[in-house]
Amino acid sequence: MAAPPFLSVVIPAYNEIRRLPTTLAAISAYLARQSFPAEILVVDDGSTDGTAGLAASYAGVHVLRCEHRGKGFAVRAGALAARGEYVLLCDADLATPIEEWEKLWPYFSAGFDVVIGSREGIGAQRYDEPFHRHLMGRIFNLLVQMIALPGINDTQCGFKALRLSVAHDLFRRVRIYGDDAPMVQGAAVTAYDVELLFLARQRGYRIAEVPVLWHYGTETKVDPVRDSWRNLRDVLRVRFNAWRGAYQDSPLQPADSSLSTERGRTL
Repeated sequence: MAAPPFLSVVIPAYNEIRRLPTTLAAISAYLARQSFPAEILVVDDGSTDGTAGLAASYAGVHVLRCEHRGKGFAVRAGALAARGEYVLLCDADLATPIEEWEKLWPYFSAGFDVVIGSREGIGAQRYDEPFHRHLMGRIFNLLVQMIALPGINDTQCGFKALRLSVAHDLFRRVRIYGDDAPMVQGAAVTAYDVELLFLARQRGYRIAEVPVLWHYGTETKVDPVRDSWRNLRDVLRVRFNAWRGAYQDSPLQPADSSLSTERGRTL
């Protein structure tokens, strides 16, 4: 077997035959310029438009086909199949440019285990986002901080990186979108990120939140009403799971969130 790559890029995709070509071209071109070996994994979330076949036509792209169980399940499948020293999760529309990886990776050398892109904080930039969508996102984050993750300003940016061992540990422990995740209808944007980060904090992993660039996509699959309710339900399920001891095999960290989470800073 070939030596494992330095970086695994995991892209969940559901009916992305229109947007995926631009994304794969950009990621492939960027990785071709790097000195480190890398792999691209596209996780097809039960697409019906030929997304899997399109992705498979690109040289060097590995395709993992899943039943349609939503983004959280697809991301988990890709992360568990990854072989790179670091695992980078990004969305099929590449809302955060692949070059922003260069802002994330130095934090691993500084001892962090999970490094998340953030659309908040000094240095973050949002492009073309309607005001009402930004307002909805901030209200949701307020609820997330109150219920599950105080101190993290943006759990939902799709640009996240983890050490491979950490990714495997956390994704094997998730409860909401694990092996028994139900089949879904249509696009299913979820708050799997909240459970992932909750577990990371509980397991004692160091989390860095790093401001990045982010572009609002006009072809976004997010349904403001349906997905807001689904995401809030996921957050409540994380808190309920914690209350009933579903995560109790891992000792809780101190209540001081600064012990396990740090904002991004220039290194």
